[in-house]
Amino acid sequence: MADKKFNVAILGATGAVGTRLIQQLEQSTIPVNEVHLLASSRSAGKTLHFNGKPVTVEEAVPDSFNGIDIVLASAGGDVSGRLLPEAVKRGAVCVDNTSHFRMDDNVPLVVPEVNPDALAGHNGIIANPNCSTIQMVVALEPIRAQYGLKQVIVSTYQAASGAGQSAINELRSEAQDYLDGKPMDAKILPVKGAEKHYPLAFNLLPQIDVFEDADYTHEEWKMIHETKKIMLGDKNAPDIKVTATCVRVPVPIGHGETVYFETEQQPTPDDLRAALAKAPGVVVQDDPSKQLYPQPLTAEGKRDTFVGRIRADVENPGAYHMWVVSDNLLKGAAWNTVQIAEELVARDLVRVPDGAAKLFN
Repeated sequence: MADKKFNVAILGATGAVGTRLIQQLEQSTIPVNEVHLLASSRSAGKTLHFNGKPVTVEEAVPDSFNGIDIVLASAGGDVSGRLLPEAVKRGAVCVDNTSHFRMDDNVPLVVPEVNPDALAGHNGIIANPNCSTIQMVVALEPIRAQYGLKQVIVSTYQAASGAGQSAINELRSEAQDYLDGKPMDAKILPVKGAEKHYPLAFNLLPQIDVFEDADYTHEEWKMIHETKKIMLGDKNAPDIKVTATCVRVPVPIGHGETVYFETEQQPTPDDLRAALAKAPGVVVQDDPSKQLYPQPLTAEGKRDTFVGRIRADVENPGAYHMWVVSDNLLKGAAWNTVQIAEELVARDLVRVPDGAAKLFN
């Protein structure tokens, strides 16, 4: 497949992640023949650009995937559930940025720095994990691989952009209203379809997505199950205990996470820094004497996962803390999606196995 060029479709091309998918594809190693930009009927007819050339946005319908080799999808779970099986029927391999297929046993959930070998068993659809999960497992995997991992307790500080461009816009308008002494009008967060909405500006919201079993939110269950599926191949694996508290914070782009973890061995903080410093996709920013640590403002626009505040827990031997930051729209979404597609190309896996389409009927 060395000389092959690929026809790529971007589903949800006009959204906050979709526009970044275009940019990341432009900068990728994937040899592209044609790009098709797909969106809803409302966006059809708009003109976007790929490598400086105008491309007209088309309405996404099943036949949009005729002749397509790779689909990069970020148009919402319902759209992915309806259209990606149609793409697979037509021979396209799909990388989906929504939550629709993540827990499907027939679909690998992949972070290339952590479990790229899972791609070998794909059935035409590969799921991109949740943004908060991605950056955490990128930071934890080099530690798990070298020192073992028993337990993870994470608290997230998640940016408004995790809820889409409309949430960023609302955060900005709320902030201006607050500064002008006007009432803040919240219509989106914490959950657009919920009965109550609260302002994010100058506030913290300890709810991301709806509440589910045991009073955990859907976002918190995502982090639990996805971490286990990525690292251990089983969303319910007992080998690593994982729990999460997810909080929305008034930051436009860039998620932060405090991660408490317990290892099987007892490395020093310097051992952990050394393991992380040589890990792919990780940048260590950790020098308290110089107030050096990761921040959303400095992570925005970058593909890496930034780790700092690495220290041993003074009360619990074998337990540690670290602070993890990443651009949730890039490594947490668009870049990880394109990175998966790069791995598919590099491993000669851009093909749908016989009979795979029947799995998604």
